[in-house]
Amino acid sequence: MVPGQKNIILRYTLIMFIMALLAIAIIAKAAIIMFAERQYWKDVADRFIKENVIVHPTRGNIISADGKLMASSLPEYKIYMDFKAGGETKDTMLMNHLTEICEGLHQIFPDKSAKEFRQHILKGRRQKSRNYLLYPRRISYIEYKEAKKLPVFNLSKFKGGFHELAFNQRKKPFGSLAARTLGDMYPDVTLGAKNGIELTYDSILKGQDGITHRQKVMNKYLNIIDKPAVDGCDIITTIDVDMQDIAEKALVDQLKNLEAVFGVAIVMDVATGEVKANVNMTRAGDGNYYEMRNIAVSNLMEPGSTFKTASIMVALEDKFITPDYMVDTGNGVVNMHGSNMKDWNWYKGGYGKIDVTRIMEVSSNVGVSSIIDKFYGDNPQKFIDGLKRMSIDKPLNLGFVGEASPRILGPKERYFAKTSLPWMSIGYETMIPPIYMLNFYNAIANNGVMVKPKFVKAIAKDGEIIQEFPTEIVNPKICSDTTLTMIQGILRKVVSQGLAKPAGSKQFSVSGKTGTAQVSQGKAGYKAGGVSYLVSFCGYFPSEAPKYSCMVSIQIPHGPASGGLQAGSVFSRIAERIYAKHLYQDLASAKDSTSIIIPKIKNGDLREASYVLQNLNIQSNSSSIPKSGTPIWGKANCTTTYAELKRTNTEKNLVPNVRGMGAKDAVYLLESKGLHVRLSGTGKVIRQSLNAGSYLHKGQTITLTLN
Repeated sequence: MVPGQKNIILRYTLIMFIMALLAIAIIAKAAIIMFAERQYWKDVADRFIKENVIVHPTRGNIISADGKLMASSLPEYKIYMDFKAGGETKDTMLMNHLTEICEGLHQIFPDKSAKEFRQHILKGRRQKSRNYLLYPRRISYIEYKEAKKLPVFNLSKFKGGFHELAFNQRKKPFGSLAARTLGDMYPDVTLGAKNGIELTYDSILKGQDGITHRQKVMNKYLNIIDKPAVDGCDIITTIDVDMQDIAEKALVDQLKNLEAVFGVAIVMDVATGEVKANVNMTRAGDGNYYEMRNIAVSNLMEPGSTFKTASIMVALEDKFITPDYMVDTGNGVVNMHGSNMKDWNWYKGGYGKIDVTRIMEVSSNVGVSSIIDKFYGDNPQKFIDGLKRMSIDKPLNLGFVGEASPRILGPKERYFAKTSLPWMSIGYETMIPPIYMLNFYNAIANNGVMVKPKFVKAIAKDGEIIQEFPTEIVNPKICSDTTLTMIQGILRKVVSQGLAKPAGSKQFSVSGKTGTAQVSQGKAGYKAGGVSYLVSFCGYFPSEAPKYSCMVSIQIPHGPASGGLQAGSVFSRIAERIYAKHLYQDLASAKDSTSIIIPKIKNGDLREASYVLQNLNIQSNSSSIPKSGTPIWGKANCTTTYAELKRTNTEKNLVPNVRGMGAKDAVYLLESKGLHVRLSGTGKVIRQSLNAGSYLHKGQTITLTLN
């Protein structure tokens, strides 16, 4: 053995052991830095020189039509403690004020006691953690400012160790109200929006990123702004918070009663197309109802009997029928090309021979399908073309993710069996989202003008409107005035005398149509796993001067099913509460002795109205009415500053529309057509017993109700 070899081996072993210990210590420290202290050292690195730092702007707000905040970006925080910052001086201060700090934290966060906070802080102190989480959940800005007032916490993070991690969180002050319309953000808001208005207008709401860098100036590091962040603009929606709340409450109450699968309630302003309420409720596993999907724009379902209005309008427009056209519905069952078409009351013996108005009042499947099959059976494409002429299938491109468009396919687009046409005429073999069906009825209420549903009315920046979205016209005239007058009269009677009575109101008149359809299970058919139904009501109010249109659609998992009772009653509650909301006198209508008042002008012979308006120097187009020895029939549209006289034509062999006329003009016009007139009440005509547009038979008696 070499002399001293044993000592050399011992020394090398000791050195190797020490190096191994150092390696383990380095690896352990690296692991602590990488994981336990990762955020702290990241923050430390951020304090020093850094180029091209992205500064995220504040996302714009979403505001309701009545000026209420519906979605906003609010900061949230997680609070931490660096127990090594400030050295012994800070540590002494912390221990001296520990009781006060823990009591203060308990006051701010009552869910944890002062004792729990004390134990928690002391644990972090023993660990000498540099990034110790003081409270497990995110806190609000107000809570953060309160915590910042506590001793030691009120020092800078380098002296006191208290520091925070900020999150830009999207908040909805009204909770789930219109949640699917407004849309959602990803938990990490920097990833952007997921759906709804948030996604549709994401580029406007999110603003533009800014850029800064850190630079040392006079021994201090400063954030130098290279490009300032531009905050997002605000989106002003058409949603009215009160109407949304009214519609949601009425719908959810009914959904709970029926244990329904889902329900939709949409309210639109007739003239502008502004969507005032859009409720989409789906039953969750806990039995409660939540806004999960925007069913109003994404659900493709067979509309059922609400589609009958479109079918009858096509036949009216092609002049195959009038409201008094008679159909023999027999005992409520008729064989249609090998398949039985049934009315809902077939087991009671059916309705027998009834006219078109009554067919719609009782929603007779046999009546509607017989008409369409008779006049279009040899040329189904003519019927499809009639539907498309009314733009019921035209994509609206509302901008929502998952938005669906109607599927109304004719012989040119798919296999068309003999039974396809009659079943299509009553709302089967077609797929239409609820908002498209409502938009069609809205056009009927809007004197034939189809406007595009609108969810956003303006973009604002710093309280100033920078862009407004005008009303878009989809189809300036879905049908002739004659067809429009006839269908308006029919829809009014559906509510006042038909199956839709539950949708009506004692306070004002309602027009619309019920719908009850079995829900298809696809290839499995309509009865796989039991029959479920889609019950609906679509209409508008008040009938004389429609202000709002509304659709209620509910899917129930079992019978009995009734669109009038189950959906119509929800419509009635929504309509009456909205109507009550607007029962106030507009101060703008107050007049003094110097005001120029536009008088209320009755429909009828425009010659006398023209004479009076010209002599009173009232702003109008009265000079366009020629002097004539024969009556010039028409109607007046008046605003607060202008009276417009518009001529209308009366068909020779059809019952004229005398609603809005005075007794003298109405009686003269009707008797000149060979009708006998019976009057009830005083004022102007609000109701006529013979539908306008129906075939005229001389010698008939027509009763006029005046008010």
